[in-house]
Formats: sequence, structure tokens, C-alpha cells
Amino acid sequence: MSAAYDPNNIFGKILRGEIPAHKVYEDDVALAFMDIMPRAEGHVLVIPKEGARGLLDVSPATLGELMKRVQHVARAVQAAFQADGLTLHQFNESAGGQVIYHLHFHLLPRWDGVALRPPGTMADNERLAEQAGKIKAALTPFEG
Repeated sequence: MSAAYDPNNIFGKILRGEIPAHKVYEDDVALAFMDIMPRAEGHVLVIPKEGARGLLDVSPATLGELMKRVQHVARAVQAAFQADGLTLHQFNESAGGQVIYHLHFHLLPRWDGVALRPPGTMADNERLAEQAGKIKAALTPFEG
């Protein structure tokens, strides 16, 4: 059994507007924004607005709706960066690689022959803003 959800995690603070983020998509279910330590150009995080620690804690109804948004944003990410493919990461609890305990999905555009960067390097803020703009421009209207 996992620990209880703590709304004071960094993603909870982003949802409340206490910490800025380069948002690419937002509605009543989800928020998508640029990862500040991207492992690939165009690395986006998609999180539910529901407070859930991980995959096993989120309500099934929210998870179903969230995945529609993950797919929607993924299409825009792939188009914006003319990626050959996408990698989707989702980690649960420390043993599973989770570092921030708010359910989140990583969308990483991928290109043939290009490896992911190692984790832990902060991105340039202006570059993140530029990439967010490219993704927003590639978004089509959401038809959930």
C-alpha cells in the first residue's frame, strides 16, 4: 500500500499556481506542461487535476479521461517536433522510479538514432517557452 497523497508536492503547487510552469494544455481534468529537466527536446508532463499519488490511487473515471488527454497532447508533441516516435513513461513509488508523488505521464518525442539525455539537467527557460509554443500551435481542438 502506498503512502497518502500530499498536496504540497511540486505538481500540486503548479496546479494551484504557486509555482510557474510552461503550460501546453489545460482543462478541467488535466494539465500538461514542459518538464524543466527534459530528457529530450519537447519533453512534456501530463498530470491529473485530481490529487493522486500514482496509477493505483487515481479514480478509474479520472484515469480514463486523463489518458484521452495524454494521447491528445502526444499527437501535438509528435507533430510539433516531427518526431519518429514517442516514449511514454509513468513511474510508481520510489522502487518504481517515482520522484514526485503526484501521478504524471512523461511524453518524450524520439528520433531514430538519438538517445535520451541523462536525467537531472535543467533546461533553459526561454527554450522551454519556445517549445511550449510549438506544441500549443500543433494542438487540435480536444474532442474527448
